[in-house]
Amino acid sequence: MPTVTHPKVGEVRPSQLLFTYGVGALIDLPHLSVIVAGLDDWHVDGGVAPVITEERLLRTVQSQLGPQVQQLLSPPAVPPGVSVPDPLSSLARIGVPVALFPRWMFCPRCQRLAPLSTGLFERRDDPYHPDRTRYVHMNCDAPKAGQPTVVPARFLVACANGHLDDFPWIEFVHRGPTDCNALLRLIEFGPSGEARDLEVRCDTCDQRRRLAEAFGEEGRARMPHCRGRRPHLRDYAETTCDAQATTILVGASNLWFPAIVTTLAIPAASSRLAQLVEDHWANLKLVPDQSFVTAMRQMTPNPFGDFIGYTDTDIWQAIAHKREQEEAGTTDDPADVKQPEWAIFATPGQQPTSSDFRLREVAVPAGFASQIARVVLVERLREVRALLGFTRIDAPGEFGDSPDAAQERRVPLSRRAPTWVPAAEVRGEGIFIQFHEPAIQDWLAQAATQQRADQFSDSHQRWRGARGITPEAGNDPGMRYILLHTFAHALMRQFVLECGYTAASIRERLYARNANESDTHPEPMAGVLIYTAAPDSEGTLGGLVSLGEPDHLERHLRAALRDGGLCASDPLCAEHAPSQDGITLHAAACHACLFAPETSCERGNKYLDRSVLVPTVERDDLAFFAEVTDG
Repeated sequence: MPTVTHPKVGEVRPSQLLFTYGVGALIDLPHLSVIVAGLDDWHVDGGVAPVITEERLLRTVQSQLGPQVQQLLSPPAVPPGVSVPDPLSSLARIGVPVALFPRWMFCPRCQRLAPLSTGLFERRDDPYHPDRTRYVHMNCDAPKAGQPTVVPARFLVACANGHLDDFPWIEFVHRGPTDCNALLRLIEFGPSGEARDLEVRCDTCDQRRRLAEAFGEEGRARMPHCRGRRPHLRDYAETTCDAQATTILVGASNLWFPAIVTTLAIPAASSRLAQLVEDHWANLKLVPDQSFVTAMRQMTPNPFGDFIGYTDTDIWQAIAHKREQEEAGTTDDPADVKQPEWAIFATPGQQPTSSDFRLREVAVPAGFASQIARVVLVERLREVRALLGFTRIDAPGEFGDSPDAAQERRVPLSRRAPTWVPAAEVRGEGIFIQFHEPAIQDWLAQAATQQRADQFSDSHQRWRGARGITPEAGNDPGMRYILLHTFAHALMRQFVLECGYTAASIRERLYARNANESDTHPEPMAGVLIYTAAPDSEGTLGGLVSLGEPDHLERHLRAALRDGGLCASDPLCAEHAPSQDGITLHAAACHACLFAPETSCERGNKYLDRSVLVPTVERDDLAFFAEVTDG
């Protein structure tokens, strides 16, 4: 097969580059393990990375990464409708750059363990079948071995500051720095593949060491300090890292957590023309004057096709007005992305609509008027997500939702301050349910609720303390959030069980804030948006919205609350209180009743408790919906 300088090795979906395989993440391919390179190495010119327009999200990104960020870009890909018949063409290499990592490889035939720099392994490309790209051991000394395919060494070291490095094989087997011209083998003594059955051996000096010694508290203390390596940026941190390196598997779930900010594209203007300018602002902000608008509208195709019915003067005046607003600054807090959305959902009849946003308020289901204040069907919505960075070991959500949250541990996407960040957009539909604030206040004032709040608060502090997150009492969501979060999970589960949705296709967006918690917006928030979305330009087909009609929603609410009273793991599940040992952050909740897929939940299945919704076999004094279930 011909050799290509930068061969294609696989494919992923655009959304996976934000949630699963973003910058700094490892991708486990059939014969390789690769790490997604930083933004400095991405080629986004020539229209291969379309601009995503969402000014509110861009302002939020700028508030965290700096004003130099000017664009939200889709990951580079071959333009739609363009075929790539020749895998050796330049079009075939449009995509996201990756680098081989880890650099140590293992030959399963002779058990040789060595880095690529030794020259023992040779890459074999297959441009017509990218999944077959592999490395082979050229001079394997195993009997009748030939040239066997080698695999990546499956152990790495990482630290809580986001650094990642190859496992220190030579230092580990020699118990420290050495001048030995080491030739290593990884010997497996059992079929389990566990670390206790693996031994690293040096053929040069016959040093041996079981890999189990690299794990656990004692093993962590034996490991060297982190070198501050950032393989996705091909460099080392500028400041010395004082964290202890931790041994971790290549496929470990805590190896990469994305730091993502998400907004809903809500109408930002009262007139249709102003909204069109808002939607196309990424391009329109470059328009110099009215004559340019006139010239462009005479072209074929017309880039102002959406503005049919408006004169050149109208369009230019709208552009100029938008520019004046930007120069004057915005009064919205870019860090509070949910407040503008809440303001629209709470007053649906007063809001303009757009091609990506349409609301319709319906009646509250019978029997729920005391707890639910409003039900709004979101017939059209557009969600835009941007990647800010990532963390390792601990997820960003554990540090808080404030603008400065996880700032110290968040790993940058590029060596220089980025001028753009990867983003993705999806379109869909949802159901917004607003709770009665007086009912929330009465419930929060109950003695049982306050006692449970103290238990959760203590558990929250112990959990953060066990992970070295300071301040330990920071980012405590409180009982209001726990109620809304549990309600959202119960209703999502009901939709999944009865309506044919997959668990990963439905997501939650919670609006929970106590009165006077925000200086700029002192009013409280208590609402839940349950929605589904798809990357298709038309989004979804209205199936979820139909479930929000009063009669249907009443049936689903009652079923969700009924099922919440019992769990297949009861009484163990119902008896589970907020942990006091810093291990878990939930009460009566488990995989059999409330847990949702990682991409569906805002807080990683933490802060859940069935007993705050309905009576359980353990307690009946916490239920917010006690009147409904009694009826």
